[in-house]
Amino acid sequence: MTASSITPASLSAWAFAGASAGSPRVEQTAEQKNATDKDSASLNDTNGRTESNRTEGSEESTAAAGPKRADGTPMAPEEIQQLEQLKVVDREVRQHEMAHQIAGGAYTGGASYEYEVGPDGKRYAVAGEVPIDYGPVPNDPQATIEKMQTVIAAAMAPAEPSPKDLQVAAQARQYLLEAKLEAAIQHSEMEQARSSGAATTTPDEPATALPAADEQAA
Repeated sequence: MTASSITPASLSAWAFAGASAGSPRVEQTAEQKNATDKDSASLNDTNGRTESNRTEGSEESTAAAGPKRADGTPMAPEEIQQLEQLKVVDREVRQHEMAHQIAGGAYTGGASYEYEVGPDGKRYAVAGEVPIDYGPVPNDPQATIEKMQTVIAAAMAPAEPSPKDLQVAAQARQYLLEAKLEAAIQHSEMEQARSSGAATTTPDEPATALPAADEQAA
């Protein structure tokens, strides 16, 4: 086994020494070389098996460190894919409902969710809703206008509004138009009342009021 560790420089010196001792030493050197080749081949084969064992062990370690079921056993590839999809849906649903709540402010309530249990035994939100008060304010068109503007913003806040969101926004727009019309009518009536009051006032009214003031003073 010593020959397997000889450097190129040592090998050159050893070959020269064998040539001065005659052919038997040369034959012996050749035999040793063949034995060295066999040992090297055996060593390489052993290293190959070692690397293979390391690769298999690494794969087993990776599988053991991956997602696990509720009972602690490793998941199958299709279960891992299902779990990733549930995580994506859960994140999107929660972001959707949070957008409603932030934009709706005092007119929205707490979010409620529908869940699905994943391969890991945990619950993931797959649907949700946020209650919102989108009714008009009685006898106050201006307050209704402000409220409906907030409701519309809340309904359309998510990146992808649902059909229900679009329905709420459409109803709020209808209330908004009605409130604007009512506010315009009230404003017109107030302007007419002011105009009527100004027309009934005559220039001689202050003059007729003076004698009455003098009489009270006497």
